[in-house]
Amino acid sequence: MTGTEEKSTTGSLSKVETQNVGTVQDETLHSLGYVPQLQRTRSLSTILFMSLSIASIPYGIGSSLMSTIYGGGQLSLFVGLIVVLVLDACIALSLAELASRYPTSSGVYYYSYQLAQSSRARTLLSFITGWIWLIGNWTITLSVNFGLASMIAATVAIYWPDWQASDWQLLLVFYALCLLTFTICAVGDKMLPLIDTVAAAASLITCVVVLLTLSITAKSGRHSAADALGSFDPSLSGWGNFAFFVGLLPPAYTFSAIGMVTSMAEECTDPEIQMAQGISLVTVVGGVAALIFVLPICFTLPPLLDVTNAPYGQALPYIFLKVTDSQAGALILMIMVLFVSIFCSISITTTASRCTWAFSRDNAIPFSKIWSKTINDSPIPALCLVTAIEMLLGLINLGSSSAFTAFASVGVIGLAVAYCIPIAISLLNGRKEVMKARWNTGWLLGMVLNTIAVFWILFQLVLFSMPTVLPVTQVSMNYASVVFVGCLTLCLIWYAVYGKNKFKGPPEITHFE
Repeated sequence: MTGTEEKSTTGSLSKVETQNVGTVQDETLHSLGYVPQLQRTRSLSTILFMSLSIASIPYGIGSSLMSTIYGGGQLSLFVGLIVVLVLDACIALSLAELASRYPTSSGVYYYSYQLAQSSRARTLLSFITGWIWLIGNWTITLSVNFGLASMIAATVAIYWPDWQASDWQLLLVFYALCLLTFTICAVGDKMLPLIDTVAAAASLITCVVVLLTLSITAKSGRHSAADALGSFDPSLSGWGNFAFFVGLLPPAYTFSAIGMVTSMAEECTDPEIQMAQGISLVTVVGGVAALIFVLPICFTLPPLLDVTNAPYGQALPYIFLKVTDSQAGALILMIMVLFVSIFCSISITTTASRCTWAFSRDNAIPFSKIWSKTINDSPIPALCLVTAIEMLLGLINLGSSSAFTAFASVGVIGLAVAYCIPIAISLLNGRKEVMKARWNTGWLLGMVLNTIAVFWILFQLVLFSMPTVLPVTQVSMNYASVVFVGCLTLCLIWYAVYGKNKFKGPPEITHFE
């Protein structure tokens, strides 16, 4: 991999160096067509820590662990994790090059606009990419916060197994989480880099504590290495041997938001290098943490059929309770996981607000002049919009849990499609533009990585549109693809009604090589 670094490639900069780099990067941003409005307080370390906080290994894998149970158990969890790490690394490296070439918070829709060669199609392509990206950001944030609310309810069930939270109670917990993260992001904006650092440390500590606790207690028994790493029971899902791919959902969900951090580019001291390095490292560092978290679960996993009866469909609290055989022990572990999960909510809400602000800046959203404003160098109006949309979408769960689950699943699909569009365009153009980036993977390796990334994303679209269990019922059906197509249709209608006349695309690049 290549990268011609200037003074700042690590995260330790003196005050003078930070100001100098900030000035250089502000000039680069001007050449991309934008006026600097945010403070550059992010370094390589805090970008990496934020990415790890967004992935939030204990929450990401733990909240969706039931899919692995239906997906066959240990083989899907262990081998599936390794497979996903390798494939998602291809996406991460592909996005890292683009982030280095175009260091702006506008992200993927800006990449698509600049890479598209057709002057007639690039504006529409950028508009559609931007809206898919925006919907993905909004709904993945919704997914994290509502999933956290469900996990809190499942944690309460450790002590009161007969208690069942109503839909209204879950909604109120969800609203409380939305308001909590909004307050922290709005009031503590200057503290967010420190919060991300604490989040990354807390996530790693939680993984190690889970490793030690489950390995020492193992009250439900220990599996042999052969069973712990290779046991596969495809009978629960109805998918047969294809159930293995159902088991890929937890790690795929965990690392689905690795590209969201590109929205922080205009707050990074040297995004052409540091942003690219941070994105490229997340699957490596996060992968090690994920293995630490997953291995003790593989070795101590209770019978799969028993786990499927876990309250609220949350396997992790049930596994902790059975393996430790202690309500107090399970509760302590879950409190640690929930603590990390709140950090995830903060980080992902922050990036979603930056994405919303950036797209508003290019006049793509109704009332863009409001959402594109900053208050004390922070996009508070955009943060308000993200929180309001989350809370409104949460009401869907009162009418139909299946419809709500579909909206939550659209987050992963939307992000994946938004990643795919600029990567595919760059690939079709022979990688001419990304080869100009200060950080790139080279032409041949890049071609291989980009190709794998595109095909893996296409497969993920199928994976996240499938029902977990067969035969399908009205409740268990996965409507994510229907909702996504509906959103895409609305985007096209909105372009015809509004975007065709109002959205001119991102600014043109001037004097930037």
